[in-house]
Amino acid sequence: MRPTLVALLLLATAFAPSAFAQDASFKVCKSTYALCTTARCSPVPGNADAVACKCDVKSGYSLGAQDCQDPPAPAAGAAVRSRYFPVTSFVSCVNDRPWAFCLDSPCAIDVKGATATCTCSLKRGKDPYVIVTDRYTKDTCSTGVISSATVADVLEATEFLKTNAHLPPRDFKVLNVERR
Repeated sequence: MRPTLVALLLLATAFAPSAFAQDASFKVCKSTYALCTTARCSPVPGNADAVACKCDVKSGYSLGAQDCQDPPAPAAGAAVRSRYFPVTSFVSCVNDRPWAFCLDSPCAIDVKGATATCTCSLKRGKDPYVIVTDRYTKDTCSTGVISSATVADVLEATEFLKTNAHLPPRDFKVLNVERR
């Protein structure tokens, strides 16, 4: 049985405020950006609070808390920011697994221009967080450090996008609701 949006809303509101809520004035704009929604991340030597995530370089409309910047072309070494694009499915996880929060993080486009390396904040806590995927396995919520956001973050961004003509939200499917 597929979890309902109502069940997800109840789950999300039962926990602490979202990281997105720090600045609820989102900005949708058209630019070149790093999309980190499925990025795998690795430790940054000498910085226990950050991870390096390999993200896809995209051009088009996206959401962030900061204004867009647009380099002339996705050239190697160009600075971009990680931004959000609506997702179609995810797994909801609740555990102490660390994950990366990449929204608005600084990124540098890699040599071939198709990916960027972003420096993201390492998070850990009891709030339900998402793993963007199209299938659920028993290891989805327990393997590796991956770029993520809280369920509340995704719901907040989705509500905001309902008011935006350039980047409408997508219907998304929650592939599970993991419980404590």
